[in-house]
Amino acid sequence: MTLAVRPTTRDEDWRYADAGELAALEPAVLDAWHDTTLAPGEVRGKDLILDDAHPGIHRVRLHVGAGARAELFAVLSASAYTRLEVEVTLAEGAHFELGGVTIGGGNVVREIVTRVNHAHPNATSNQVVRAVHWDAATGNFLGRLMVARDAQKTDAAQSFKALLLTRGASANAKPELEIFADDVKCAHGAAIGQLDQAAAYYMAARGLPPELARKLLVQAFVADAFVARAESDALLDAALGALAASGGDAR
Repeated sequence: MTLAVRPTTRDEDWRYADAGELAALEPAVLDAWHDTTLAPGEVRGKDLILDDAHPGIHRVRLHVGAGARAELFAVLSASAYTRLEVEVTLAEGAHFELGGVTIGGGNVVREIVTRVNHAHPNATSNQVVRAVHWDAATGNFLGRLMVARDAQKTDAAQSFKALLLTRGASANAKPELEIFADDVKCAHGAAIGQLDQAAAYYMAARGLPPELARKLLVQAFVADAFVARAESDALLDAALGALAASGGDAR
């Protein structure tokens, strides 16, 4: 017997989700958390490529021990509704690093939702999310940072940027900060725009075909999410593969 309740877009954490997909959702899916605990001082990283072989809702819960470091890098490019939801609790001196990209076309919602709990002092977190969409697709980022009263010396940051390649595509950002400590450094930023036409013109003037110029500009844009990943070729290939699969539709 499941305790989960089917969400709707009236729920804040699901406000930008695909309403049709939620209506058809089996509530038991929401009980399927992937729980991971990092021991004190442990360093662990994970790459997720959520393509057409892995659509749907993916829920990850991380408990990061004292002085440990957890890294999660993800590409969401499936041609059906896809949601990566991450809950993180940080012990003293722990670090959480997230690099995420939602990319694709069609009439599809792809979203990353995070809740990072700075429960103890001296913990740090950094979240970088990039969205690239075209047609009537939507890319979302909902990120909540929670800093407990005793979690002094917290250093937390969120960055979300979206690139809309065609009219009709959209993006939504919902950053939240809940801070109860007074000696902290917390920042967030969000920006949504179109391809830099000046840069595209500059590249075309030097003989680069428009398709190659577009690919290079998108590659530079999404690469921001993987700066902390030493070897990010597979992640970049997954993201750019979604762009290449669109043919000429993502102009």
